[in-house]
Amino acid sequence: MALAHGANSLFSGRVVALAGGVGGAKLAHGLAQLLPPEQLSIIVNTGDDFEHLGLLICPDVDTVLYNLAGVNHPQQGWGRADESFHVLDEARRLGHDAWFLLGDKDIALHLMRRQWLDAGLSLTEITSRLAQRLGVWHPVLPMSDEPVRTVIHTPAGDLPFQEYFVQQRCRPRMMGMTLRGLEKARPTPAVMSALQQADLIVLCPSNPYVSIGPILALPGVREAVAARPAVAVSPIIGGRALKGPAAKMMAEMEAEVSALGVARHYAGLVRGFVLDASDAPLADDIAGLEIIPLVTDTIMRDVRERRRLAAEILAFAQDQLLREVV
Repeated sequence: MALAHGANSLFSGRVVALAGGVGGAKLAHGLAQLLPPEQLSIIVNTGDDFEHLGLLICPDVDTVLYNLAGVNHPQQGWGRADESFHVLDEARRLGHDAWFLLGDKDIALHLMRRQWLDAGLSLTEITSRLAQRLGVWHPVLPMSDEPVRTVIHTPAGDLPFQEYFVQQRCRPRMMGMTLRGLEKARPTPAVMSALQQADLIVLCPSNPYVSIGPILALPGVREAVAARPAVAVSPIIGGRALKGPAAKMMAEMEAEVSALGVARHYAGLVRGFVLDASDAPLADDIAGLEIIPLVTDTIMRDVRERRRLAAEILAFAQDQLLREVV
């Protein structure tokens, strides 16, 4: 992956991105185009992980890996480009309810993960191996090596996140959520080291409840983020989420479905907030939360726009957020 020359003119310190989902993976890729591996680490949500066909599926980790490697499906943002589905088609013929789409290349990665897990490697070690084999050199860090599983509470009962999100297509009303396994989980040493050494933390435009929330819920993580200069990017534009159920979840959790609603969610945690130009009238209210707003085009339609948004965030942080840091 080619790195931009003169990236240090944009930002000279260490950056940590918190990411989940397609929006998070896109911005992580944009940052990786500008910052070398020694300057950028990406901490990824694992609350979406689940067991399927005997394999551990890590949707957010894999989406970040595929985007950084440039092998993601260009329209979907998740999954592999030029994918085939012979294994899933045969499994369906044999009676499998193939509600979760797994391509052949994707299954190959999951098989390797399963083999290495059975050999006793941690999820962090496995993710590092997979990254290197995909040609990704920036550290991609699962938030924890212990399993944490997001469960959505609905009127029909509790649903593991992927059943709610993929199988049920987010139709049930969300009444709340639980992170099963959180009481036993800890952030990895690599995660805590990255946060403590960070000069800037970027909360990517990911779902604040189910993508960023599980990372922040781990012991010590929220405190570590609050102790560093941090900027969040709104996943809500004009009252809508470009992808995923963030807007629906916010409405059902009785939060204002807007960039301002997201800023309120992160108030006290971040010093800066990036919102789309279409939401510019909300900037003054966000400033009233003692958060410095950056108004710009936040839609990342292609690789060039990922890079452009990342550059604007780094320049904004260098100019606005770090001046007060001694």
